[in-house]
Formats: sequence, C-alpha cells, structure tokens
Amino acid sequence: MSVKILMVCLGNICRSPLAEGILASKLPKDKFFVDSAGTGAWHSGNQPDSRSIAVAKSHNLDISYQRARQFKVEDFDSFDYIYVMDKSNFRDLIRLAKKNEHKEKVEIILNELYPNENVDVPDPYYGIANGFEMVYQMLDEACEIIATKLKTNHR
Repeated sequence: MSVKILMVCLGNICRSPLAEGILASKLPKDKFFVDSAGTGAWHSGNQPDSRSIAVAKSHNLDISYQRARQFKVEDFDSFDYIYVMDKSNFRDLIRLAKKNEHKEKVEIILNELYPNENVDVPDPYYGIANGFEMVYQMLDEACEIIATKLKTNHR
C-alpha cells in the first residue's frame, strides 16, 4: 500500500502542480503517490499554467500531463498527508474537515522550512516575472525536507 500525499492551492494550475511534480520526483513511485487539487473548480480539467510547465521543464520535470481538479471532502480519507500552499487554502480545508483526524492531516507546506510561522507560498499567477522560479525554489526546499521525512517514516 502506498503513502498518499496531496498538494493543494487555489486553482490547481500554478503552485500545487509544481509541488506535486517536485515531490513526486524525490520519492520512489512504488511506495508513494503524489497528487494535487485546488480549493476552487475554475480550472478543472486544464493543464497547469504554461509558466509552471516551463519552470518545471527548466528543472527537468514534466508536469504537462497533470490536469487540475477540485479538492473533494473524500480526499481527507484518501490521502495520508495534505499540504496547502497558503493560510487561505488552510482555512478552506479546515472548514471542510468533519473530523479532527482530517484536520490533523492538513499542513501549510512552508512550515517545513519555517516551523509554525505559517508562511504563504506566494501565488505567482499575477505576480512578477521571476515569480514562478521563486515559487519553484521554495517548493523544492520544502519538498526535500518532506521527502526525507516520508522516506524515513515509511520504510
């Protein structure tokens, strides 16, 4: 049985697809399954933003096969770990959680780098020119820590 990790952002086209691709590249595929979702459904069925695809490609990752989907309440039962990109995503999921065990699965991803500081991964969609690269670097650092923990805890 594989360990399942879900990455969540607002639209599932910028940050969470990058986080999914980055973390999946750091874990053995036979033991871990990584997916992503958005709190909103605006982009369901769409590829990640072309800028996310491009920045991933510049780091030898292909995320072009991914398709956006909306987070479902059932995801709380399907996934072992749920990482959100910002405090707004965190509040949205905690509101949907029906049980404490569901709430306990949700973590702000940059708390891996800055424990208990609840630092947001900035949404690069409307941002500055190098925003996607900056987001990639933040997520890569956080995912390195997550991958190390997961491989240690799930041998």
